[in-house]
Amino acid sequence: MTAPRPVLRFAPSPNGELHLGHALSALVGFDMAERLGGRFLVRIEDIDTARCREEYVTQIFEDLAWLGITWEEPVLRQSLHITTYSAASDWLLKLGLLYPCFATRTEISEATETAPGPPALDPDGTPLYPGLHKALPKKEIAARLARHEPFALRLDMDRALDALEGITGERHVTFKELDADGNPQVIQMNPADWGDTVIVRKDVPTSYHLAVTVDDARQGVTHVTRGRDLYAATSLHRLLQIILGLPEPLYHHHRLLAGPDGHKLSKSAGDTSLRALREQGIDRLQLRQRVGLADQTPAGARGNLS
Repeated sequence: MTAPRPVLRFAPSPNGELHLGHALSALVGFDMAERLGGRFLVRIEDIDTARCREEYVTQIFEDLAWLGITWEEPVLRQSLHITTYSAASDWLLKLGLLYPCFATRTEISEATETAPGPPALDPDGTPLYPGLHKALPKKEIAARLARHEPFALRLDMDRALDALEGITGERHVTFKELDADGNPQVIQMNPADWGDTVIVRKDVPTSYHLAVTVDDARQGVTHVTRGRDLYAATSLHRLLQIILGLPEPLYHHHRLLAGPDGHKLSKSAGDTSLRALREQGIDRLQLRQRVGLADQTPAGARGNLS
């Protein structure tokens, strides 16, 4: 029986123009797909409808085509699949692993600031959720829901780790990280580092962590290539995969590109867009050289994972 082809993806959010960092991420995944003889997908992560704009979706496709990237159709758009994410969060609710959090940002900030000692931080450097509303009486929860108070659904990390231990016998997770030569290294991480993180946002009926985990599984993604800034989030994604019974992909977290100030390139900082570079007359080869992927060997032969 022929083994299924590897599946890789590039999953941008259409809330701004793509820049060199996005080009690196897209090309790393596309190059790996070619080297492995795999399939390459584009997924539009547009669940944040307040910030996402249709003009950016069109521009994403134009930028990727300019980079010489091809992808399979149809393109999955997260905004059209909210019920899929809701089904996953409903299952976590039934398992008793989520709880409603009505706390506002101000309340959370005040609780963190008034707690004794320096605040514990998650891997992104944000103070861990201080536990407000974690043990609300059922009557109060029902009353708040009846008043239609906005709420998020947070993961009860203690219970989630109990569930993890019941499945794997461990309270940590492991995943396989591909090094620059494509060799897998087993990494062990502790998802407890994230605390009671948000799984369903107040303003959007899912979160990045839940949606990306569900989508990678249903699209059959076998190799997740993304920036090093998402390396720590893999522990949370692996936790969700195990509890939801989803397959485990391989991972490769590539280097990040920094601007003149030394910080990671970002849309919010207004870093030079791919469209602007294209209008300046930059060609594909020059673009690849700028992101450190100068290899231009024929399709199917290149595979720079740096």
